[in-house]
Amino acid sequence: MLLFSCTQSDEPRKPNIIYILADDLGRAELGCYGQEIIETPNIDRLASEGMRFTNHYSGQAVSGPSRCSLFTGLHSGHAYIRGNDEMTSRGDVWNHAAMLADSSLEGQRPVPANTIMIPRKMKEAGYKTACIGKWGLGYPGSESTPNKMGFDFFYGYNCQRQAHTYYPPFLYRNECREYLENKLLPPHTKLDKGADPYDEKSYEKYTQKQYAPDLMYREILSFVEESKDEPFVLFWTTPVPHVPLQAPEKWVDHYRAKLGDEEPYIGDKDYFPCRYPRATYAAMVSYWDEQIGGLVAKLKELGIYDNTIIIFTSDNGPTFNGGTDSPYFDSAKPFKSEFGWGKASLREGGIRVPMIASWPGHIPAGTTSDLLSAFWDMMPTMCDIAGIESPATDGISMLPEMLGDKENQKQHDFLYWEFPESGGQKALRFGDWKAFVGDVKNGNRNIELYNLKDDPREQNNVAAEHPDLVRKVTDIFRAEHTDAEIDNFNLPVW
Repeated sequence: MLLFSCTQSDEPRKPNIIYILADDLGRAELGCYGQEIIETPNIDRLASEGMRFTNHYSGQAVSGPSRCSLFTGLHSGHAYIRGNDEMTSRGDVWNHAAMLADSSLEGQRPVPANTIMIPRKMKEAGYKTACIGKWGLGYPGSESTPNKMGFDFFYGYNCQRQAHTYYPPFLYRNECREYLENKLLPPHTKLDKGADPYDEKSYEKYTQKQYAPDLMYREILSFVEESKDEPFVLFWTTPVPHVPLQAPEKWVDHYRAKLGDEEPYIGDKDYFPCRYPRATYAAMVSYWDEQIGGLVAKLKELGIYDNTIIIFTSDNGPTFNGGTDSPYFDSAKPFKSEFGWGKASLREGGIRVPMIASWPGHIPAGTTSDLLSAFWDMMPTMCDIAGIESPATDGISMLPEMLGDKENQKQHDFLYWEFPESGGQKALRFGDWKAFVGDVKNGNRNIELYNLKDDPREQNNVAAEHPDLVRKVTDIFRAEHTDAEIDNFNLPVW
């Protein structure tokens, strides 16, 4: 099967790969997955021109470990990073003034220097590599900054705490800070004392001069244009639509007109207050969708769209704080999205995510796949696209499925997660079955079992009726777990 297009000299040209990773985007916050309020015509067009996956899962229920699973190809029973780790032993890492003065307080726990990540493998295959957006897998100066992990170019937030404002005082260009025309306004800054929460002017301080997603988008278009004559891999790891609620006025006004007036969010669930929270959340998603449309237009203008694979997904399910209202948007439909069921949970709403793959002339247009898949499949998939051997991973290449070659598509027997946060959780997906156990750190060992075909919202625990399946789950839990190298990532041995 021919995978690569040819140049005039008949030499194979490897396809470009663009991996677009949303942050906290719910599975059903896209029109092509059933969203009825938020408008996403450009992402929907990618789905209509490519393949939409219905059984795709994130690497973890929160950001950092999900990205570790993505880049390394290891599930959370084997990965080095298994939870968000701000390394508070370094000092006052949540103090943004202190971080502004001392970059050593930024960032999250690094992975070991010898970790093989996707960009390193892609460079071996002759690809130019870039990551633009949010990193979260190693603080500035550590052994696992984006450049040290194989990216030729990085622009954006090194630290996910810094990404808690879209008007930061600086971003990173490769290893160095690039200061912006924004003043430090620490996340969680509340309204001024005595301010009227219904007056739009009370919120003016939360909008500054340089909006980080605009700056990152500019770098994306620049990288694509500069790389048009050579194969490239671009990871667009946007912080959107992770809170805080901050969006361009044009799109906020659009949704204000559509949704009508609403109660303000005054900051009582963390992050910045917002006068029109629902409108602003929808605005963030549609603003980003508009940028994706612009990227596709740029690829077409440069004549490289037909030789570019675009993969779109989200790092975990929809969130529950910062003024967001996931139940209002039914963000994880058909799964539950309330607190405890979306982000930071191994319930379906927390880890079942959208995935779209588009490659004109190669991936059949307007198709749907129910292949059981997860973030740890991306390493073997991208190595397969690049025509190189993948390192050992927990994943399988999804390329045959994408190309419509179901006969040669390998299948997972199961997908496994363990999560040291939220009381400690484990989960297993196999066939139509989903096993879940929570509160593990407090001694709970009662495995819940759900038939997702009949009960997608995980409401009817049938474990008592299937002791044989519970025993199977227990055996897999034990087999797939390895002790974490970081103590606070460890769960009790099953």
